[in-house]
Amino acid sequence: MKYIGIDLGGTGIKVGVVDEDGTILLKLSAPTGVERGHEAVIHDMAQLTLQAIEQSGVPMEEIDSIGIGIPGIYDIQRNIVPFCTNLFWHEVPLVQLMQKEIDKPVYVGNDASVAGLGETFAGSIRGVKDSVFVTLGTGVGGGVVLDGKLFTGHYGVGTEIGHMIIVAGGEMCTCGNTGCWERYASATALIRMGVEAMRSHPDCLIAKEAEGDESKVTGKLVIDCVRQGDKIAARAFDQYVYYLCVGLTTLVNAYDPEVIVLGGGIAGAGQILLDAVNEKLPGMIFCKKMPYAKIVLATLGNDAGIIGAALLGRAQ
Repeated sequence: MKYIGIDLGGTGIKVGVVDEDGTILLKLSAPTGVERGHEAVIHDMAQLTLQAIEQSGVPMEEIDSIGIGIPGIYDIQRNIVPFCTNLFWHEVPLVQLMQKEIDKPVYVGNDASVAGLGETFAGSIRGVKDSVFVTLGTGVGGGVVLDGKLFTGHYGVGTEIGHMIIVAGGEMCTCGNTGCWERYASATALIRMGVEAMRSHPDCLIAKEAEGDESKVTGKLVIDCVRQGDKIAARAFDQYVYYLCVGLTTLVNAYDPEVIVLGGGIAGAGQILLDAVNEKLPGMIFCKKMPYAKIVLATLGNDAGIIGAALLGRAQ
């Protein structure tokens, strides 16, 4: 059987025809055009799906199901998207509208969660039964796979790990709470820490590389400065890694996974990030005499969302 995976974002729609091993046979994309409303976007998703199936040469009867990864929450009890900020969606019956256009089973999941599922079936942790995927981007997202199946919780919001509160009364989060993990472990957080370092030490390498312009500070720039041996950048990065490990420790305590996968922009730092985490995390683990989750980097990149979404049906 073959599967359709749809990675739906605020700016683009990506559709892939995927086989049982998680290999993308054909991929198409189109702009989302969120300003047109949800019905137009869903119609475009359906049309792009039909085009992908036709161009792949796979007969429709061989398509088992359609999976959609969305940048928001899916209410599995009511079978609707209650809200999706990036798409400006509220109370959208996504499955019902999609099935009006294509008569196939449709499954929906949070984009970060399905990316974790993709890594489980076809990426860095192929075959691992219990894992947590953490994406370190503008925010922090996650996907939890237990016994080979995607865990969503009873109401469908069981893996909003970026909004675990790790600092009481801490930084204000876009969700309205304070102290959320993503305010300390996202790329946005590392940028903030880099800017703060630059303000305190205007002669540091971060300031020189950014030419004194705070808007030029990126997570990559901070990490590049660490690689070059700048002590101020190293201090900011160490602070970032500490907060990252606070959240990772909580995930270990809550789920006891075999592996934790780091993805997203910050994970692009590669070995320097792994080494820093593996140096700090052991001292924070609760049960120090027992083995705990291995920390690895994601390998599927931007294809993880398509592959994971496609295999949502297989993971039921």
